Amino acid sequence: MDSTKNERATKKQKELLSFIDGFIKGNGYGPSYREVMRALEYKSVSTVATHVNGLIAKGYLAKTGTSARSLVVVQSARPGSSQQEWLARELATRRTACLDSDTSESQETAAAIDRVAQLFNISL
Repeated sequence: MDSTKNERATKKQKELLSFIDGFIKGNGYGPSYREVMRALEYKSVSTVATHVNGLIAKGYLAKTGTSARSLVVVQSARPGSSQQEWLARELATRRTACLDSDTSESQETAAAIDRVAQLFNISL
């Protein structure tokens, strides 16, 4: 087995991984290296490549193809927490939108969101 796998990510790598994870969840596809560079205020694309390659070697990221947007998160730097935090934010946002509307359908949707939150032990 590769000794690099399962090593802890550095602080910069965790920041990068969190950005990529959030970008994918928000957009449905991975960011380009240039988008990462701009968002995290890196000086060059090669800095992004260095950190991405480190995360791939450690098993946190993978490339699904040769496209500029082929990055996927394999493993969170903080197991479970980033997905849980994202889910909590999404549920809270959607529940608030439902409660702002006074239709019976919105009320039913809000109740369904509450049930999902309860399943995942998330308090809204």
